[in-house]
This record gives sequence, structure tokens and C-alpha cells, in this order.
Amino acid sequence: MNDLETITAQALSLSIEDREQLIEDLLASFSPEAREGMDVAWIREVESRLEAYDRGEMSASTLEDFRRRLGNA
Repeated sequence: MNDLETITAQALSLSIEDREQLIEDLLASFSPEAREGMDVAWIREVESRLEAYDRGEMSASTLEDFRRRLGNA
């Protein structure tokens, strides 16, 4: 197992809250330009998903349901 695989396995063993914090910390490590690019891409994705939801092509779930599924993954 290489370093990345070890770190990934350790990260996946964290609580949902700790994984969320880890993601926030990792995102904060990117340059402002890179974060802006990610923000733009995410806004496009959110708009696309909202349009699909409005057309009835996609359903929604609560954050609690998402966390519950994530915890069981």
C-alpha cells in the first residue's frame, strides 16, 4: 500500500464530521485562482442539477439522509 492509499484509508475511517473538515482543509490549501475555478465549475454543476430537478429528472434528499447514506457506505 502506498502513502496515498494509506492516507485515504485513514481518512475514510474518520467520522463524517471529521471527513467534512478534512475536505474543507484540503480545499483551503489550493490557490485562490484554483478555488475560483472550482467554485465556477461547482456553480455550473448545481445549476445543471437544479434544472434536472425542476424537469422531474432528479430527486432530492435532505442533508441528514445524505449523511446517513455516507455513514453506511
